Amino acid sequence: MNFKESHNLILDNVSRFIDLTELERRKYISLLTEIKVKKKDFLLQAGKTVKFEFFITKGCLKVYTLNEEGAPHISMFAVEDYWTGDLSSFMTKEPSRYFIKAIESSELLGISRTNYDVLFQEIPKFERFYRILYQKSLISYIRRSNHGISLTAEERYIEFKKKYPQTVNRITQKDLAAYLGITPEFMSKTISRVNRK
Repeated sequence: MNFKESHNLILDNVSRFIDLTELERRKYISLLTEIKVKKKDFLLQAGKTVKFEFFITKGCLKVYTLNEEGAPHISMFAVEDYWTGDLSSFMTKEPSRYFIKAIESSELLGISRTNYDVLFQEIPKFERFYRILYQKSLISYIRRSNHGISLTAEERYIEFKKKYPQTVNRITQKDLAAYLGITPEFMSKTISRVNRK
């Protein structure tokens, strides 16, 4: 994706919630850093401090932690037109507990903490944008937690396919199992059951 296309994608994302003048659009773009990550490489590793909030313009990444046995627990998949990162580490400057790994070679736009603060000073309406973004993220997290308690694995799989049709064919069954909180073997049986219906 060329610079203009990636810039248009993030500006379209922002414009869903706030209106920007042409001058504000140019200022915002000037505060962003272009980042590329190859397939299977890490954008972030646990123990490191997060330097950016990331917006994906091309590719697919997974965000996860490791349990005591070293098995991954995937909290989200991030594809084009998604934001990702570790807000806690970004805001507190404390080391992250998360890994972010590229499932596909990916291109992102990042905003550093310094530029994030500059953005709010120079274009205060971005406080509204990020407030809405964080509210949506919190609601999504709460729903996902509730689904983990109240839905069966099969129902969670069906819900994932319905909500993220553009993602389901880009990830492995093993990663999907780690996201749904089930074993790869049970994931395979679940997919077979759903496909038979």
